[in-house]
Amino acid sequence: MSKKRIQSALISVFHKDGLEPIVKLLHQHGVQLISTGGTGTFIENLGIPYLAVEDMTDFPSVFGGRVKTLHPKVFGGILNRRENSSDQSEKSAHKIADIDLVIVDLYPFEATVASGASHEEIIEKIDIGGISLIRAAAKNYHDVVIVPSMQQYATLEEILERGAETTEEERKYFAKAAFAVSSKYDTAIQAYFSSEEQFAVSASPKRSLRYGENPHQAAHFYGDISEVLEQLHGKELSYNNLVDVDAAISLVEEFKGQTAFAIIKHTNACGVATAPTVKEAYLAALAADSISAFGGILATNQTIDLAAAEEINQLFCEVVIAPAFDQEALELLKSKKNRVLLVQKAPLAKKVQVKSLLNGLIVQDEDLHSDSKDDLKVVTKLEPSAEEVESLLFASKIAKHTKSNTIVLAKNGQMLASGMGQTSRVDALEQAIKKAKHFNMDLKGASMASDAFFPFPDCVEIAAKAGIKSVIQPGGSIKDQDSIDYCNANGLSMVVTGIRHFKH
Repeated sequence: MSKKRIQSALISVFHKDGLEPIVKLLHQHGVQLISTGGTGTFIENLGIPYLAVEDMTDFPSVFGGRVKTLHPKVFGGILNRRENSSDQSEKSAHKIADIDLVIVDLYPFEATVASGASHEEIIEKIDIGGISLIRAAAKNYHDVVIVPSMQQYATLEEILERGAETTEEERKYFAKAAFAVSSKYDTAIQAYFSSEEQFAVSASPKRSLRYGENPHQAAHFYGDISEVLEQLHGKELSYNNLVDVDAAISLVEEFKGQTAFAIIKHTNACGVATAPTVKEAYLAALAADSISAFGGILATNQTIDLAAAEEINQLFCEVVIAPAFDQEALELLKSKKNRVLLVQKAPLAKKVQVKSLLNGLIVQDEDLHSDSKDDLKVVTKLEPSAEEVESLLFASKIAKHTKSNTIVLAKNGQMLASGMGQTSRVDALEQAIKKAKHFNMDLKGASMASDAFFPFPDCVEIAAKAGIKSVIQPGGSIKDQDSIDYCNANGLSMVVTGIRHFKH
């Protein structure tokens, strides 16, 4: 591999953390340092000399610092091809000096947007000089080293520990990182101006997974999972684990202000419950389908204590998620070496869903609507009781997170059963009733939620015969009245929400 010696370095960064040892190593190797503004002051305070960009270009920083490095002597020093005779002749004619290393980062645009700053403040955090330096140095990686963010400092420091030379392979590694930084940054700006989140495979970092949905499929995770989760124990999360973990967290987040527990299998709930304690909620969730819970993903929105852990530990499960674990509970759950224990550090911030299809992408807003009492319109003569309203809303939240067609049966903060992923709503209901009977769940007085309207009255007829007394559905069928009439004639209450929750 062709080695190149670093003889000059341009350093201009917003964040100074971790920069000091690199500056000192460059100085030890006799590298000429070039810098701007605050970075120059930082270098000077280390007792190390540097050349100001303004002195190099003989042109001052103007427009409040908007233009500092955008000058032919800077970009010529970076972009000239060292082995191209024409470039070298022009370089000499214009008295341009080589720049062999560029260390630069970008204004914190995404953090500024997230902070709720004004539009004017956000615009000022769109980096121009920095992004131009990154792209220029990355383009000329054959001759120049580009360090585009703090994440590459450790690698650069390791190289400088052995000397001031880099191989082409190393320079190409840095260039690859640079274009990833550039792509992600531009995507964030474009998303801000279009007022929607944009899908970008360039989202950093990229994490390779063991395999995809099946062993013959390759898979990667793009993004920083550590912003949401901290893994305390267990094996590496798989593709299927990640999909189910997202489903589990999304579901338990619906139950704000309550102690909730969900057991997920293949993104669908096989058990959900709310109760005064985590232990009680777990046992109620497990009761709905203790068979499917085997190898499932468990999630709660409250701290797991020892009492809950003792029950959970009796079940073989892949993953347990909670905002915290009591120390005794953690030690007990760690007794299974492969069991993954995750702390949820922050709520999910999903705004869009992205799927690949037909050689392209389809993007939609996330379904962020949770049915509430304000959405309910009673359409039957009989009104649901206060307890039934709570059960209806509870069932509706679960239905929202279950594959269509779905029917969810619930009572007193416990999912009794569900039917999901059926081509017929009747099939989904019959599946739910069959499962409830199998696990000895009493459907007398239960509530039923449907993710979409009833095209015919057959579902309410079947439900009534099973003992169900209240129904929640979006409404909107041209035959809604048929279902309403049946409810009126057979002592069922029904509410409609006007909001459909299909999930494909």
